[in-house]
Amino acid sequence: MRPELIAATHPETRPENIVKGDCWRISVLTESLLRLEYSPEGVFEDRATQSVWNRDFPVSAFQCIETEDSLEIITAKAHLIYNKKEFSPNGLSVQAIGDYSAYHSIWHYGEDFEDLGGTARTLDVADGAIPLEHGIISRNGFSVMDDSRSLALREDGWVEPRQEGCTDIYFWAYGHDYLQALKDFCHLCGKTPMIPRYALGNWWSRYYKYTEKSYKALMERFEKEDIPFSVAVVDMDWHLVDIDPKYGSGWTGYTWNRDFFPDPEGFMKWLHDRNMHITLNLHPADGIRAFEDAYPRMAEAMGIDPKTEQPVVFDISDPHFLEAAFEHVLHPEEEKGVDFWWIDWQSGGISKVEGLDPLWMLNHYHYLDNGRDGKRPMTFSRYAGPGSHRYPVGFSGDTIITWESLDFQPYFTATASNIGYGMWSHDIGGHMLGYKDDEMAGRWLQFGVFSPIMRLHSSSSEFNGKEPWRYKREIRSMMEDFLRLRHRLIPYLYTMDHRAYEEDIPLMLPMYYNYPETEEAYHVPNEYAFGSELIAAPVTTPRISGLNAAKTKVWLPDGVFYDIFTERKYRGNRNIMMYRGINSIPVLAKAGAIIPTTGDIHDAGSNPGSLCIHVYAGADGHFTLYEDDNISEEYKKGVCVTTDLAFSWGTDAEFVIGGAQGTAGLIPEKRTYTVKIHGVTSCENRVSVFVNGFTDAPDSHPFYEPDTRTLTCTLEDIPSDARVRILVKDVSEAENDIVKEAFDFLNQAEISFVLKDTLYQLIENAGDRLILLSQLQTMELEPDLLGALTEIITA
Repeated sequence: MRPELIAATHPETRPENIVKGDCWRISVLTESLLRLEYSPEGVFEDRATQSVWNRDFPVSAFQCIETEDSLEIITAKAHLIYNKKEFSPNGLSVQAIGDYSAYHSIWHYGEDFEDLGGTARTLDVADGAIPLEHGIISRNGFSVMDDSRSLALREDGWVEPRQEGCTDIYFWAYGHDYLQALKDFCHLCGKTPMIPRYALGNWWSRYYKYTEKSYKALMERFEKEDIPFSVAVVDMDWHLVDIDPKYGSGWTGYTWNRDFFPDPEGFMKWLHDRNMHITLNLHPADGIRAFEDAYPRMAEAMGIDPKTEQPVVFDISDPHFLEAAFEHVLHPEEEKGVDFWWIDWQSGGISKVEGLDPLWMLNHYHYLDNGRDGKRPMTFSRYAGPGSHRYPVGFSGDTIITWESLDFQPYFTATASNIGYGMWSHDIGGHMLGYKDDEMAGRWLQFGVFSPIMRLHSSSSEFNGKEPWRYKREIRSMMEDFLRLRHRLIPYLYTMDHRAYEEDIPLMLPMYYNYPETEEAYHVPNEYAFGSELIAAPVTTPRISGLNAAKTKVWLPDGVFYDIFTERKYRGNRNIMMYRGINSIPVLAKAGAIIPTTGDIHDAGSNPGSLCIHVYAGADGHFTLYEDDNISEEYKKGVCVTTDLAFSWGTDAEFVIGGAQGTAGLIPEKRTYTVKIHGVTSCENRVSVFVNGFTDAPDSHPFYEPDTRTLTCTLEDIPSDARVRILVKDVSEAENDIVKEAFDFLNQAEISFVLKDTLYQLIENAGDRLILLSQLQTMELEPDLLGALTEIITA
């Protein structure tokens, strides 16, 4: 195979980590990760497999106690007991060492076990929750990954079945060190690669018979409405669909429909000129048939006389077919402008070779092929088992449009991190069937903005488009604001994209990763860490009648947190019900958080010339902004630019933008910085700015916004390598304005005016919050009205 289709792997285990007999082999890869192999013929697999690529861990420390008919291996984290016979429940057990449970932390071969879940191949036709496959994270301290059925990678890059009848299992005994488990998983199974920067922007997608004219008109309408998009998805109707029945179904296709798109190359150039990238949908199961433009070349490559019109059958088990399809069918379209392919495989996991899943094959070789010219490769396809995190982005399938589907997706997305899969793309808003609910569509979009990939999608129903102007005014306005917000967040998201590669930490993490010993962290399934600085808890239920607010349960860890939308400050270490109108969801920044954003929202693929940096009062903080060329593999060699951002909190507050370090040509020579320090009292007259040690040069125009309790400083045309220091003397944290917040809430609530007046007077005149709460308790208020006021009073 071509060199670029051969993955770089390091599959051999250090001899010092291996204990073996005639038919068994135990590899102590780390003190927490054991490989358990049994082969009746004594043939063991030293090659990489579809799931496992790298077994080259350092030498592990372990104790081996061996007799003629027994073996014990003891590490700091695991204790294996084995009778040296064919693996059986009574002959092989492994215990995770630690106080994780009374009797659930030992595994006997063949037993099922409890973990915290992984992910699933697809959400096709899901209407709510579906079962999840196993992950590697468990409260009981261990999990098991069976790699026995995974095919082996040959030296030439192709795959082949392994020795039949062999057992190949990985035992994970990481206790509650979930982050280390992920790190070792990403070493064993391969790194999560970075995606191109543009892919973090908004994607427009719809299963609809667009024409070149109508697609351009839609993009121009988005531009007119100041709604940014960075990826244009064209579903299957880009190609010929209505074909002669003698060829079969038009579901598979590779030939542009010239009635719809008379100039494909010009169309894609038009999109590229507007800073958009393009992906086309593929349903490849039916191969290449005689009506396709590429058929003559493909037929000849496969030894078929084109005059016979014999179809070139899809045969993913044939490397010659795969390479010919790339060369004669797909590469010509990429030369015209296709950036990556949407591989919409819907035809199951069966092929000519037993155990060979066409979906995995498509993901693996499409990803490698897409990077053949040195660009950063991309695929867009379904999950195909452990190791799929190497092939972002994931397409989760065609969900039903219901509140139940929405309610499952935050949990589903965050939990996928338990198998390293951090880059799901959902049909935001839902794909098909279901019902129209403007509020649900808006809430789904809000979740999409705070998920790995923000891709609007819908079916071909004339009533099912996701254009914001199709919805009620309040929903439309919110949608437009959130779509702009997504692009403003790209500097933060891209830094987290690099963190996922460099540190093996996905963008979205369940709350128990950072708080594994806190019980409450396991009981907020729809709450998650969104990068290093934020916690998100999307709203997935309708608003409460009369209150015009929905509620969601949020657990706050110890500390102080700020809602980035409402600016409300919360004390942590508790559960709390949060009530939100349609314009926001709970997204919380811990005191000391630093979040870089941009105002340059219409070129998601470039490093911006202006940065707006949000800083939250009350604690020290640090953030390193990461930037590179956004499109190549040079990031793997460390070719990048980093800018340190540091915040020191005390009687005086100091924020420092360190000079950019690294390959300077990758970022603008000068930048405009807007620094917003949230949660402070009025202090604009006590601000000093230093640029490379010189004070008050240039003018920072400090001003204070009392409604949001935010100090803003703007510095224009600052050299990117300059050190900027903002010093605020005699500053203190601001407190929530309970009276104002209560008035704003009651003012919009659709309840009795007398009750509004009574409640407001109580709150306005209250001197003690505990007494105020006790008074409200005696009024026998509706529970959610009391809950909303309690949130305001006790935040």
